[in-house]
Amino acid sequence: MNERSIFVSVGSTATDQQEIFVRAVEERLRSEGLIPCTVGRNTFSADAPLKAIVDLMDKCAGAVVIAFERMYFPNGIEKRGGPNQLSVTDFKIPTPWNQIEAAMAQSRGLPLLVIVEKGIQCGGLLEPGYNWYVQKVKLEATELNSNQFNGILADWKHRVLDAAGKLKQPKSASELTIAELVGTMKPSQLWSLLGALAVLIAGAFALGSKLFGA
Repeated sequence: MNERSIFVSVGSTATDQQEIFVRAVEERLRSEGLIPCTVGRNTFSADAPLKAIVDLMDKCAGAVVIAFERMYFPNGIEKRGGPNQLSVTDFKIPTPWNQIEAAMAQSRGLPLLVIVEKGIQCGGLLEPGYNWYVQKVKLEATELNSNQFNGILADWKHRVLDAAGKLKQPKSASELTIAELVGTMKPSQLWSLLGALAVLIAGAFALGSKLFGA
């Protein structure tokens, strides 16, 4: 894991407004010493998309979701044909990959920051009420300079660095495997250990010879 790499879940942009906003978020992350990583945007792989996402996310210390309009329906019907049928207008939904990648980040315990365009119908993991931050904003770079955004970003960044730091803490001797334990030793310590083992094995062999030879 790279404690500075951040997985950014964002769909391909369709308008200049969307692209400018996404770049503003990326630049804001970089200004905080964090590296935004997105499959198909600044990170590329010959693997299938889902495997590429898994591999990239496993190298990141946190995740940011940027959800904006992917599909727009001027008019529609929710729960069509049922007793609770409802007419809807100006219905906008983001890419389904926002939900998929948010779930993957949550399952890995990555600190999650969710930025949602105002007016988007998200539901699922992109709604407030879970153990992560959801900010609904206009797609304007100035939204990233508000006191609220600054405060939430600072707290989220603290969680990212704290989580990464805990993962980097060395194991205690009781938690190390034999290979890991040997790997931590200096050459002089390793030779001393091998010498002691040789003496122990020789002594056990000699004792066994006496017992069985008697």
